[in-house]
Amino acid sequence: MRRDGRGRGASAAAATALVCALGVTAVPESAYAVPDDPAPRPDAGGPGGSGGSEGSGATSLEGVRSEIDALYRKAEKATDAYNLARERQTRQEKAIVKIARAVVKAQKEMSGLRKRAGAMARAQYRGGGMPAEARLLLNDDPSDFLNGVTLARKGQQATHGLMSRLERTQAALDRYAASASREWERLDGSRKKKAAAKRQITAKLAKAQRLESRLEKKERERLRRLEEDKARASQAKWLDTGILRELGAGATATGKRAVSFASAQIGKNYVWGAVGPDAYDCSGLTQRAWAVAGRSIPRTSQEQWRLLPKVGIGNMRPGDLIIYYPDASHVGMYVGNGAMVHAPRPGRQVTVAGAGSMPILGVVRPGGA
Repeated sequence: MRRDGRGRGASAAAATALVCALGVTAVPESAYAVPDDPAPRPDAGGPGGSGGSEGSGATSLEGVRSEIDALYRKAEKATDAYNLARERQTRQEKAIVKIARAVVKAQKEMSGLRKRAGAMARAQYRGGGMPAEARLLLNDDPSDFLNGVTLARKGQQATHGLMSRLERTQAALDRYAASASREWERLDGSRKKKAAAKRQITAKLAKAQRLESRLEKKERERLRRLEEDKARASQAKWLDTGILRELGAGATATGKRAVSFASAQIGKNYVWGAVGPDAYDCSGLTQRAWAVAGRSIPRTSQEQWRLLPKVGIGNMRPGDLIIYYPDASHVGMYVGNGAMVHAPRPGRQVTVAGAGSMPILGVVRPGGA
């Protein structure tokens, strides 16, 4: 049952206690990334097929589970690409606005400089077009001559300074034009990447949902149990390594705040591209949790893996981010006692799961050392 985020007793302690009570195998909905579409087997007894005996039905349902898994994993990788393209688009739009403001300021300065240059030209015209140096030589009064020399020098300096400022301002306008052109090209590229990723996401999700919709209610329940069994087996294998004896227990103050926020989101829906407050995707949840804790981290799981400090799995402590799958397409937050909180996939809610229920690529620590 979906709950709102207010007053939810989903603290890290409660979450980890739940996991421990279940043998660290809490509801382990996995998130999914990218192998090629498996070709459906018409003889496998999939949705709409006869399925044969109970045994062959189980085999065919496992095939459906694998195909749905692959589709959701592809959609999640595309979601990472979409989120990154959207973030870059936002940065590029801001850069273009900044350039536009600089251009307006430079154009105003250029207009003022041109008016001053015009005034100087008109003054020279009213003087008969004779250079100031020539007028000085024709002056009979010595004191007027000396005063004129000083004024002429000041005039030359002013003219030289004016021309230099005109040249610098024009050069700045040329640079702004070139920068704006580059940013528009980048913006266009980001928009195209975002649109392509969105098409891929919607196509993969639609296909996965069609597969699930063709299953009868009892088959959908069995499908969920298959997902849980697979994650439970992975978690048990991970625990059998003795990893819990190595893991650190102490979280920093910022780590505790991040864990508290992430745990408070339990029960909210997964929606691709969402960063709260009512729904999240996997990296949207971790980014928002750490933002609330006072740390800014990258938007996508791949960028979180690439840019954040890495720590050994044996040194993992609450608040650290666990990056999953070889392509870094999923992320969860470690909350202690071998458990993590994550936003699994479309059709699922933010939940507690075993930290080893999916293939771990590595661990990163937003809070630093």
